[in-house]
Order: sequence, then structure tokens, then C-alpha cells
Amino acid sequence: MARERLARRPLTTHTARFAPSPTGPLHLGSLLAAVGSYLDARAVGARWLVRIEDLDTPRVVPGCADGMLRTLEAFGFEWDGDVLYQSTRRDAYREALAELTAAGRTFRCSCSRKDLATDDDAGGYTGTCRSGPTRTGPTSVRFRVSDEPIHFDDLFQGPQTFDLASFGDVVVERRDGLASYQLAVVIDDAFQNVTRVVRGADLLSSTPWQVDLQTALSLPRPIYGHLPLLLEADGNKLSKSRHSVPLDPSVAPVALVSTLTHLSQSPPPELAHSSIKEVWKWAIRHWNPPALAGKANVHLSA
Repeated sequence: MARERLARRPLTTHTARFAPSPTGPLHLGSLLAAVGSYLDARAVGARWLVRIEDLDTPRVVPGCADGMLRTLEAFGFEWDGDVLYQSTRRDAYREALAELTAAGRTFRCSCSRKDLATDDDAGGYTGTCRSGPTRTGPTSVRFRVSDEPIHFDDLFQGPQTFDLASFGDVVVERRDGLASYQLAVVIDDAFQNVTRVVRGADLLSSTPWQVDLQTALSLPRPIYGHLPLLLEADGNKLSKSRHSVPLDPSVAPVALVSTLTHLSQSPPPELAHSSIKEVWKWAIRHWNPPALAGKANVHLSA
């Protein structure tokens, strides 16, 4: 099949990506993830792609994707190739789902989030419907996770081991027929030949599911690196806080230097008065991944 031929060809160069969801404008937390991904890519001579993860259509804000791209440009990000939109990739997700089903790795599930009292993407599914839906009505499709533990070395968080049995079987197709994030991201990373995935630490717990899906679909495994999350001074998430406001391109150099500080890169204070181009030149030349070792969170000043 075309997807398989493209996804499974030998990888000859490194490729990284930044993949925001157009459910709201980019903010400081988004900037930290984008900067970390961009610097990691450019420091090793990798291509850097932008992918718009607009698959969750009920949550997509009209015009948001275009706004995100304009903001990235205003902050001096330069991506390689065309922007990929997940909304154009539904046939590829259906093909992958059919492959998993043919291999006996999926089952229909009638459990709602209310039934489970948990978010599917946080794990904890107990296998209620592994032998078939327990009631009539709409069903999702879940992926049967393997019994073997998942191991990988994270670029910033170090060696990781996860017991998938404690996470439970993950949803790969939602009740509304949309492919889940966990399936779509695996298929698109392979399709785009992504070899380095640098993103926020909030997605660290998704990685074992994604690695298991890659194995089940005979897809290559990227190198993973999870950056610290940017939190409020009191430890709360940025969402719906005063710091989750849209990024302001008029103060891009200042925001970039502040982000470099949050990434433990120790930029000189005077760099904030330089041009965006000079900030990036310094940042790429001085990129120091070991400074992030073991840091899961960083806090804004009060």
C-alpha cells in the first residue's frame, strides 16, 4: 500500500516537527515547545516541519491555524516544506485502523468517559469491553496494548519504562468516527519521516501507547525528547491564566529570550534588545540540551 511504502522506506536524514492544534492562539507554553523543537532540530541539521493537528473538528477554531502560522513567521521560525493538515489525512488513518483490526489488535468499546471516571488519554482503562461492548449504542475502537513493558531513552528526561497494562487499551477511533490523537500522530510522524519528536512533558505518558502502535504497524520509532512544562509561579497550568494570552509579535525578541531562560539556556540579558535573527543565531549556536536533564516543570516569575 502507498502509505506503507512511503512510511517504511529507510530514513537518511533527521526530521523534526512542531504540531499545534488550532483550538486557540499560540501562547507562552506553545512558544516553549516550538523553540525547544526548533533548536533541537537546527542544532543537528534536521529538517523542521509544521503540522496542523486539526483532526478534532468540533474543537477547531476557524482561522486559528492561519493565525498560528503568521505568529510563527513573526517570531522568526522557518519551516521546511509545506504545512501538513491532519484533516486531509483521514483515509490514511482508516487504512491503519483496518490493518490493526485485521491483526486482531482492536475491539469495540461502549464505555463512556463518565463510565470510566477518567480521561482516555490519561490511561487507566480496565478492559471492560475487551470481549465485546457491554451495551448497545455508539462505540469507540480501542487498541489492545501489548503485555511487554515499553522502554526508551528520552533526550531530556532520561531512561523511561512504562507498564502498558497499567495504562490500559487506548482509543484509536472515537465514537464520532474520528481517529484519535494517539493513532493520527503515529501515522503522520511515519508519513513525514519524522525522526525526532521534541514536545512538552505533558505528552510523555502518551509515548508508550505511540511506541506500541508503531510496533504493531511496523513503523519506525522516532527519538523522543520531552521538554519541561511552563507553569504559573504557584504551580498551576497556564491554561485559562493571565499567561495564556496570545503571543505578541511586537515583543518577539524579549519573549524568545525569556523562553530560552525557561529552557535553562542562560542567554545574556542584552540579547533581548537584539533582532529576532540575532536571537536565533545565538540560540542555535549555544543550544545546550544537558541543561534540561530531568526537568519536568519550570515556573514563571510571580
